[in-house]
Amino acid sequence: MGKIIAIGGGEIGRPHKNGGFYPVETTLIDKEIITQTKKKNPKLLFIPTASFDSEKYFEVVKKHFSKLNYEVDVLYLIKNKLLKKQIKNKILSADAVYVGGGDTLKMITLWKKLGVDKILKIAYKKGIVLSGLSAGAICWFRCGNSDSKLKKTGKLIKVPGLNFIDALFCPHYNKEKERKPALKKMMKNTKGIAIAIENCCALEIIDQKYRVISSKRHTNAYKIYWKDNKYYEEKIKKEKKFESLKKLLY
Repeated sequence: MGKIIAIGGGEIGRPHKNGGFYPVETTLIDKEIITQTKKKNPKLLFIPTASFDSEKYFEVVKKHFSKLNYEVDVLYLIKNKLLKKQIKNKILSADAVYVGGGDTLKMITLWKKLGVDKILKIAYKKGIVLSGLSAGAICWFRCGNSDSKLKKTGKLIKVPGLNFIDALFCPHYNKEKERKPALKKMMKNTKGIAIAIENCCALEIIDQKYRVISSKRHTNAYKIYWKDNKYYEEKIKKEKKFESLKKLLY
């Protein structure tokens, strides 16, 4: 039951502030989303709540995923005042959901207010592929290491997720220097384990089994935890076959 592809980060061709575009980095991972839908031209629903319904972000996502043979649609939850039935129909008619990056805390807060969390749980049980990067990966876990209040407080905070996966999720593990020390401190008072993932790397979970996939060879995922007052950071092996998720989480 359930299909999740949680991506640590990476570019998909957004415009650069100095002109031109950032390179597309996650194509190999994004193609795996297609594979798991079992369809040649799957319907991908982009949810940009974390970026405050950014239309520019949607344009980038549509351009990138259309090239991979996706039929791309968007669900605006801030701009459009939709009925719960309309939201439900849109989500459950998709073959895959892709959640963008941004402010995780505000996204989760709005989702719960609108009942989107419950609809996504139905989608999870239905076998719709749930995916995304950064905030769009944190959301599938019990909680996450987030920069939602970094500008105001200068600190990364622990934010709640939808708890489909019983672990803390940390994105951008190799790209943002504050992530590692903040995660070490955060996990001191957090039960269970954390999954820390570098950009261009993802944790793929299918029916309670997992594997690590990447679009760049030297990017990795890590299992993080404290035990007997000692801190552990263990690289998760990349294997083609899927392993038991239960063993990873405990």
